[in-house]
Amino acid sequence: MPTIMNDAQLHLLLNHVPVLGVAFAAALTLAAIVRGSAEMRKAGLWAFFLAGIFVLPAYFTGEGAEGVVEHLAGVTDEVIHAHEEAAEKALAGALLLGAAALVVLLHAAKTKTLSAKACAVVLALALPVLGLLAYTAHLGGLVRHTELRAPGPP
Repeated sequence: MPTIMNDAQLHLLLNHVPVLGVAFAAALTLAAIVRGSAEMRKAGLWAFFLAGIFVLPAYFTGEGAEGVVEHLAGVTDEVIHAHEEAAEKALAGALLLGAAALVVLLHAAKTKTLSAKACAVVLALALPVLGLLAYTAHLGGLVRHTELRAPGPP
């Protein structure tokens, strides 16, 4: 039976979820704070939590993806290493963000109130994490897209 997806394809499929998930959660949470909607704030926190969980399979499929591409023309150890280093930071940031969202959700469940200020703190944490995730994704793109490594116009 043929393989449906190789490790690189699986990694590419999964690695978009945390980046887009955090971006979506940030937009949703910001809208919730502006509108004063506790239900939307709760949905935003759940989205942050889920994005934090999805960073795990994205990260752990990276090694298999490396095995698929490391010997291909144009792929260098330096580019892969830079992506791996950024991925470690993005992993830590996304896990911290997901944990922070979960703590706020658990506190809200216990107290029966969801603080807009606590959601704003999670949102503030999300912005640098989104930057880390986006930078990691950019470096991942450089692994196979050699045209992105070329210098810009003079």
